Order: sequence, then C-alpha cells, then structure tokens
Amino acid sequence: MIETTTTVPAASSYRVVLQEDTPAGIARARDAARTFTESLRPEPTDETAQTLTLLVSELTTNALRHGGGRFTLRLGATADAVHVAVSDPSPLAPRERTPDLNGGTGGCGWHMIRRLASDVAVTGGPGGGKTVHIRLPY
Repeated sequence: MIETTTTVPAASSYRVVLQEDTPAGIARARDAARTFTESLRPEPTDETAQTLTLLVSELTTNALRHGGGRFTLRLGATADAVHVAVSDPSPLAPRERTPDLNGGTGGCGWHMIRRLASDVAVTGGPGGGKTVHIRLPY
C-alpha cells in the first residue's frame, strides 16, 4: 500500500490485542507493552523494553490523533525481535513533517518511530484503514 521496509508477520503470530478509542487507551497500550516485554524469555534489556513502550505510545497517539480516533494494538515476538502493529480507520499514510519545537503541535513522532524501529511497514488495514508495523530487535 504505502511504505514497506520489512516483511509483515502473520496476524496469528501476535499475542496481545488491545482496542481503544480514548486518550486513556494510550496509557493502557503502554501498560500492555510493558507487561508483554516482561513475559518474554529471555526478557529484553531495559533499553529495549523502554524503547518498545515509547514506540507503542507514539504509534497509538498518532492513531488517535491523526488516524480516525481509535486504534487496535497487536504485539508479538519472534526469537530475535518484538513486532508491533497498530491499525486505525484512516487510509492516509503517516507523513513526515517539520517538528514544531516551540508551539507544541508535535511533528516528532513519525521521525522518532522510523529512527528507533529497525523496520517499518505501512499496509492496508481492516475496513479500508491502515496498519503500521514495526520491528524492534532484542
């Protein structure tokens, strides 16, 4: 659909699913990411766990803010990486914009996601929306 730099895992490989449509859902998504990383064996490093939580927070915030007001979060893992998929109802691809460093209107999230994740893919999602997939090695 939009942008692909990674192979997207099969939906059956995801272990956590969270559907939200309020700003409080972003905190629940961060909690789900932390709980998920604590369940992995071997457990990822603290840096990887914190990076994953930050990425989940950014992806879900972007979905609520720019993607139609609701999201579905899926988390999964392979032997060497954590996989995150966030779906929202908007078919529009995330876009880079100049960060607003003074006015507080954002613009840093997509840059940060692409910098911190080892792979990023944006595909068509359920109901005509999109899904952003990221991979974070551990």
